[in-house]
Amino acid sequence: MVTVTPLEAELLDIAGSVPDPELPVLTLHELGVVRAVHARGTDAVEVELTPTYTGCPAIEAMSLDIERVLRDHGVREVTVRTVLAPAWSTDDITDEGRRKLREFGIAPPRVRETSGPVLVDLGPTRGHGSRPVVGPEEPLEAISCPHCGSADTELLSRFSSTACKALRRCLACREPFDHFKEL
Repeated sequence: MVTVTPLEAELLDIAGSVPDPELPVLTLHELGVVRAVHARGTDAVEVELTPTYTGCPAIEAMSLDIERVLRDHGVREVTVRTVLAPAWSTDDITDEGRRKLREFGIAPPRVRETSGPVLVDLGPTRGHGSRPVVGPEEPLEAISCPHCGSADTELLSRFSSTACKALRRCLACREPFDHFKEL
């Protein structure tokens, strides 16, 4: 078990408070990408940051924002290290983060009952309240519209404004919306 000092916990909260550059409605803590902060003496820290996927274009902006906010807090030397294992998954998004996504008009990723790899299904594009099967024993709830709550939605494009989102439309209220894809 890793022991976290009070200083490291405080600095982790500060680093985690940085808004995500692509989804500024979420903090890096709510997104689940700031893994740890390690104090190296009284004025140096190392932050572990996991990208949402390899090659994420926002990782540099996240790192610079973390460095800035910690330096503003009086830390003289800040090192942000990219950590790829364990890999980030949408399971790492906090409940608060999922709520904020929904309120912002983005359908949050569905919650999986088990961890592990996510099988990709390129099947039907319409939801109609069905419960698509992701694995042999793991049905996921339909993707509900963040505007009206209807599960009667359809896929318009597997990619949206970012690679981690798909573009969907609600067949009840007719509004388009992004869906943060499960990883």
